[in-house]
Amino acid sequence: MTDATSAARWRVAILATVLIAGGGGYWLGQSGKSDAPTETASGGRKILYYYDPMFPNQKFDKPGKSPFMDMQLEPKYADEGGGAAPGVSIDPSARQSLGIRVVAAEMGSLAATFDVNGSVDFNQRDVAIVQARSGGFVERVYRLAPGDVIGAGAPIAELQLPEWGSAQTEYLSVKKLGKPELTAAARQRLRLMGMPEGVIAEVDRSGRTGGRLTVRAPIGGVVQTLNARAGVTLASGQTLAEISGLGTVWLNAALPEAQAGLVKIGQPATANLTAFPGEAFTGRVVAILPTAAADSRTLTVRIELANRGGRLRPGMFAVVALGGDAKPTLLVPSEAVIRTGTRSIVMLEKGDGRYHPAEVVAGREGGGKTEILRGLAPGEKVVASGQFLLDSEASLTGLTVRPLEPAQ
Repeated sequence: MTDATSAARWRVAILATVLIAGGGGYWLGQSGKSDAPTETASGGRKILYYYDPMFPNQKFDKPGKSPFMDMQLEPKYADEGGGAAPGVSIDPSARQSLGIRVVAAEMGSLAATFDVNGSVDFNQRDVAIVQARSGGFVERVYRLAPGDVIGAGAPIAELQLPEWGSAQTEYLSVKKLGKPELTAAARQRLRLMGMPEGVIAEVDRSGRTGGRLTVRAPIGGVVQTLNARAGVTLASGQTLAEISGLGTVWLNAALPEAQAGLVKIGQPATANLTAFPGEAFTGRVVAILPTAAADSRTLTVRIELANRGGRLRPGMFAVVALGGDAKPTLLVPSEAVIRTGTRSIVMLEKGDGRYHPAEVVAGREGGGKTEILRGLAPGEKVVASGQFLLDSEASLTGLTVRPLEPAQ
């Protein structure tokens, strides 16, 4: 066999191999096209993948039944989340099964009052300190003890004050001289020693001296301390008793820090006590203490209540209704607000079957409603049920949250 014949045979073998490979590739290509999954729906929209709306993070290549829930997988189209109408689209037939409920933001008013707990305390501005105005000793103490309730003018103790006796004798001697200037000066000295006008008038009337004084309660109330004891020697300015008045009492209410801006000094308050069911005690806020309790994050609101008949006793527990006038505000259901920790979001219904997230500024809550300060307009529809599913889908598709308008 010649070299030319061998070369010709090699050429024929190589050509046959190329034809066979090309034909096989063509038929394999045709076979692959017939078995590939469909990438377009009947409407011509391109399908990216399939997913379970209850588990949107899990993606599937083919349609079918969800392995998680008893429902069919939903297609995810390429044009969702972009184009002229961005948003999350939900098939109308699936809304009921997903539990999506939509309500409109509307103007209304939250409850004008809210309840906090408090306890009754003495009015620390209504306190009387009984002291000895001059040195001497205690002759008699009336039957009193700390905690006793006494009326104004009730006797506490009888004192013997030698300095007063000598000053009164000097005053009578000067008075006999018949010189008004000297008499007035001597009388003024008695006043400066703390002698009551009634005692001075009695000396003028009777012409007799006596350093004895009956100390009486200047106000009615509770005896807090009683230092007077019979036979005890007194120094000038020594405290004999301390009395707390009961005409008015303080009600110290624990106000949560989040509601501190709702209470102002001078506004009315109503208290209900378990000791007097069905009866309301009205008062007003006289102070909001400047420090907050670190453990409970509450502020102390001081309310002054009239205590007719002395029925309100320090230490009693009370429920206090605080608040002001109800003002119109924009309200949505509280469950419609998604709080992420850094901002608050609601899901808006666009009106064409699509939903879009929007940032809002939430205010007070009450009665299942939340106040919206910024980010919504009256009449806009928000999702009140199923919003977390839509928010998750919006995050997957990369939808931009509608930002807040600049503050006015």
